[in-house]
Amino acid sequence: MNKPASPPDFDVPHFKGALSQFATGVTVITTVLPDGRFWGITASSFNSVSLNPPLVLWSLSNAAKSMPVFSVNSHYVINVLTASQSALAAQFSRTVKDRFDGVAYTLSEKGLPILDGAAAWFECSNRSRYPEGDHVIFVGEVEQCQFTPSAPLIFHGGQLLASGTE
Repeated sequence: MNKPASPPDFDVPHFKGALSQFATGVTVITTVLPDGRFWGITASSFNSVSLNPPLVLWSLSNAAKSMPVFSVNSHYVINVLTASQSALAAQFSRTVKDRFDGVAYTLSEKGLPILDGAAAWFECSNRSRYPEGDHVIFVGEVEQCQFTPSAPLIFHGGQLLASGTE
């Protein structure tokens, strides 16, 4: 039988500082709203889950303004950003009227925006959601994906970092 976890002996800023030492890639997750407008957010919480079936995951804060969008949408695209796309990461993390303003993209077969120049993209069906703590973990079943080997954009120590030359 599992023994319950002991209470943490640290505060939230200390925990965030420790987490910031793990370098992650940076993604923009895009979808379509019911009225046909596009929506997208920057996320660094992306991982593979399974090869067969092809599954990936990402997480979103319960307090995020995007939670109602991703809680009901059936599909989304995870765009993996390259080292030269830090401006896109910043644009999709801001509160602005249209995050797609000036952004080049193509549409997937399902009509979802795929950001031009992304190192990789994964078009996913929203397979499941798991509330955990102050976030929801979204598991997507990958229906299509493409990639171009590229130097990645990295998030480390609370900063976006270019990982090298492309």
